[in-house]
Amino acid sequence: MTNFRPLLAIAASTLALTYAGAASAQAAPTDTQDATASGTPNDQGDDQGDIVVTGTRTAGRSRLDSTSPVDVLSAATLQRQGTTELGASLAAVVPSIDFPRSSAVDGTDSIRPATLRGLSPDQTLVLINGVRAHTSALLNTNGSVGRGSAAVDLNTIPSVALDRIEVLRDGAAAQYGSDAIAGVVNLRLREARSGGGATVTYGQYITDVDTARGSRNEHDGETVTASGWQGIALGQDGFLTLSGEYLNRNPTSRGDFDPRKTPIRVRSRFGDPDVEQYSFYANAGAPVGDNGWELYGFGGYQHRDSTSAATPRVAGGNPVNASADALASLYPDGFTPLINVKSEDFTVAGGLRGELSGWKVDLNLSYGRNQLTINTLNSGNATYGANSQRNFYDGKLTYDQIVGGIDVSREQPLGEGTINIAWGAEYRREGFKIGAGEHASYDRGPLSANTALGSGAQGFPGFLPSNRVNVHRDNVSGYLDIEAKPNDRLTLGVAVRGESYSDFGETATGKLSARYEFAPWLAVRGTASTGFRAPSLQQQYFTSTASVLTGGAIVETGLFPSISPVGVALGGKPLRAEKARNLSAGVVLKAGGFDLSVDAYHIKIRDQIALSENLGGTVVAALLAANPDTNNVTAGRFFLNGIRSTTKGIDVVAHYRTKTDTIGIFDLTVAGNFNDIEVTRAPAPATIIAPPNSPPGTPASATLPIFSRQRIISFEQGTPRTKLVGTIDWSLGDLGVTGRASYYGDVTQPGSTGFAEDDIHTGRHTIFDLEARYQVIRNVNLAVGANNLFDTYPDYVKVLSSRGTQLNSTGLVGFPYYSPFGFNGRYLYARVGVTW
Repeated sequence: MTNFRPLLAIAASTLALTYAGAASAQAAPTDTQDATASGTPNDQGDDQGDIVVTGTRTAGRSRLDSTSPVDVLSAATLQRQGTTELGASLAAVVPSIDFPRSSAVDGTDSIRPATLRGLSPDQTLVLINGVRAHTSALLNTNGSVGRGSAAVDLNTIPSVALDRIEVLRDGAAAQYGSDAIAGVVNLRLREARSGGGATVTYGQYITDVDTARGSRNEHDGETVTASGWQGIALGQDGFLTLSGEYLNRNPTSRGDFDPRKTPIRVRSRFGDPDVEQYSFYANAGAPVGDNGWELYGFGGYQHRDSTSAATPRVAGGNPVNASADALASLYPDGFTPLINVKSEDFTVAGGLRGELSGWKVDLNLSYGRNQLTINTLNSGNATYGANSQRNFYDGKLTYDQIVGGIDVSREQPLGEGTINIAWGAEYRREGFKIGAGEHASYDRGPLSANTALGSGAQGFPGFLPSNRVNVHRDNVSGYLDIEAKPNDRLTLGVAVRGESYSDFGETATGKLSARYEFAPWLAVRGTASTGFRAPSLQQQYFTSTASVLTGGAIVETGLFPSISPVGVALGGKPLRAEKARNLSAGVVLKAGGFDLSVDAYHIKIRDQIALSENLGGTVVAALLAANPDTNNVTAGRFFLNGIRSTTKGIDVVAHYRTKTDTIGIFDLTVAGNFNDIEVTRAPAPATIIAPPNSPPGTPASATLPIFSRQRIISFEQGTPRTKLVGTIDWSLGDLGVTGRASYYGDVTQPGSTGFAEDDIHTGRHTIFDLEARYQVIRNVNLAVGANNLFDTYPDYVKVLSSRGTQLNSTGLVGFPYYSPFGFNGRYLYARVGVTW
């Protein structure tokens, strides 16, 4: 159960400040530089800087006046950190968002998903300028946070292209459609007719690494980021804003010492991948004629070349690694396979908006595409021995999306107040492809009779021809969203939405919301909604198998679609949409420069989709062998519905801003997320019945776990139950300082034995960040800083558990890769910026 005592302490202290602090703030003039919205620096010092377009379709609504909690994050907030990754920047300042830095989990090392309120990464909808963003082609299939999800890759959007980000912490499927169960992240691009800027940031990790078997000092992860933007006038009132970013990051290594071979040394490269990427974005708008209509559009492209490391293969070690020994002529001491992922991400959108007969009309069309080309480097196919090649092309994953929509709204008088009526429709077409790798990446060569040798490229075998996929689906939807403000104190909202998918059918959702202002300084708000998330094409059709030698025959095992012959034989069914019920209630206090919001939430999800355990054994092999459509398969896993969970918690944001004549401007924020997730129902073990003609000695049946304790722990404890972020931003003349303390509760990385004593824990830790800035001359500024100033790590992975189970026998991992703040240690950086 979540401990809410820290929340009570925060609430008590901030309430005490309400009158003492806010009274002095009321007399202070409003400053227009670097004010804070929801605990983050913003460019406006009053509510105008907090106007939101997410969660409401009524113009002019501020974040504190909205019926749902919304965080508003400015471009300055994203910049005043050492990291230039958007996902990491968000996680540093929004307590309800986490962005684990996984390692040794294949493609997820390079394309990491973010979570909101501890829910699955694909249960948060991401918008760009209010338009649905496309997901990554990658399906996270390994044991990382977000296993089984295909989510939007936030790092494809460079921070320099953004003006602000709005994070809606509330269910919003009735307003925006599928995926908005946990909330919505709306990325709003920079709009400028003139001016520009450029920034160069350099940093590296300088850290002392203490693992279970020893200590060492590391200077690695050198990162250079160069970015810039330029505003261009289009006619008298139009604009074109161009933004670009280049990033080059060297890898980090935080593995333990490997005891399998003398001399004992660090052989793994457990840490961040090597990355080189460049990104471009454009955002434009221009009036069409003199009737108030505007033509607008935006587009972006990113190329990312990312290389992470798999498990090292040690030749001549103890225990024996047959594959490493078979390739010893190529790699005498063994080798560490490298998984190279080249991501090509493309987005383009355009639209026309204006007013027609008193109704605001917005017509828009967008296209997005993500293609991943996967290669295995510095490796080998052990079944070819000394004749193996070292580098392999493993195949491609491609996802694309077309979205067309119309949004219509009108605000009109209602008694003493107003009512805003909005309605619209949307069409979406999605596609997903898998392309096979080269023959040697998946094949078994001349040494295939040795069953101890793996199949295909070591580290990441290629996609087989039988894994090829080329599927599409479409859906249409319509919504009605009404928000009424009968008087100055009361706001009421209702939204309904209907969707029809070509693959799984129809669904309907609804939302009720209300806000009542007892006094100018006190208001209450609440919502009740239903939500859904359609099963992704990746979950429905992703196929990844490997060839193995069984009984003298080469057969397949791996991940199959639930509706494939293998999936159906093992109990698979067509996937249904996930359904959710969201309840929230909150209070808002504001006076002068002080504001406090406390919002409680309760989310129930049913039919949640998850990846099953691998089902294998003699009974499964006999069952599959008896079917001519599956007789070349011996084991498999698939996606299924069947999980029910309850998420409940509280978000609190307390903010105080004051300006003094002598000691500068102070912006203080304390924000926290207290979250508890419980899996209330999971799929029961599967009973597999052997066919009548099974081989002699085959048991009549087998009962196999289909959803293990390991997966339940990942759902419930894979993100921190408590996360607190305290920030102070101070400026005086040309000087500025930002300090931040982030507390992370314990996270559990589940063991595979089924015993709690074998689980790995991150521990409870507080991370301190500090940045100092100086305006050298009017257009040039310098900054130096440290992320994780005191070089704090999660608890290291022990060699043995309290039960005597080996947790760290190879030295591959030094720290839990579930760690919500990573495991790289202290990062020092410097930044120089120029504006014009």
